[in-house]
Amino acid sequence: MLQFILDPNTIIAFLTLAALEIVLGIDNIIFISVLANRLPLEIRESVRRFGLLFALITRVLLLLSLSWVMSLTETLFAIHNQEISGRDLILFFGGLFLLWKASKEIYLEVEAEEETAKEINSTSLRSKSIQKVFWGAILQIGVLDMVFSLDSVITAVGLVDEISIMIAAVLMSVFFMLLAAKSISDFVHRHPSIKVLALSFLMIVGLVLIAESLNVHIPKGYVYFAMAFSLSVEVLNIRARNKKKVSK
Repeated sequence: MLQFILDPNTIIAFLTLAALEIVLGIDNIIFISVLANRLPLEIRESVRRFGLLFALITRVLLLLSLSWVMSLTETLFAIHNQEISGRDLILFFGGLFLLWKASKEIYLEVEAEEETAKEINSTSLRSKSIQKVFWGAILQIGVLDMVFSLDSVITAVGLVDEISIMIAAVLMSVFFMLLAAKSISDFVHRHPSIKVLALSFLMIVGLVLIAESLNVHIPKGYVYFAMAFSLSVEVLNIRARNKKKVSK
């Protein structure tokens, strides 16, 4: 066992997969951060943690049922010579859900900002059952966790053969997500332009998921690079605006 753990191939495989899982987990963090910031302050942190723990449980359960996961890639039916599998259906409807949720949040942020601010702090929202609001948010996070987890697990299976390495990489990625979630959430909440950029990113991810379900492969490296570049430019813009405020 010790020899297996200290094997350079095992270490390289673990680090590679963990890095990939962390990158794929960015989608989860952004979605959870955006959703949590719409909730009453007293339950935001609980929703963030519960959502990420749900992602961990989902990924581990999918890894422990690999035979079922891989069966999802088998053809269920065909439409105009286009073969459709269970995975395709999950990605397609998950992508649609992500498009709907991200576009709705962009509308609330850009077109209905004042109304939304009043709604979040209103007595009507507070009078609702906090438990009902909490579980409603968890349900939405759970839907996207299933989609992201499925994509993540299938990617892991394509890279590594050992189930123990997969689970260890998933644990490390979720641990990183737990550490980074609050900082990322607070940063996104403080800067509306970053929030809109993050929501636009989620819309792109939704389109990528739909394209993947139709067997149109879009390299995710291009998507993440474009987003990282856009984020870098916007961070520079924020620094420039802050500098002008200080100089005044």
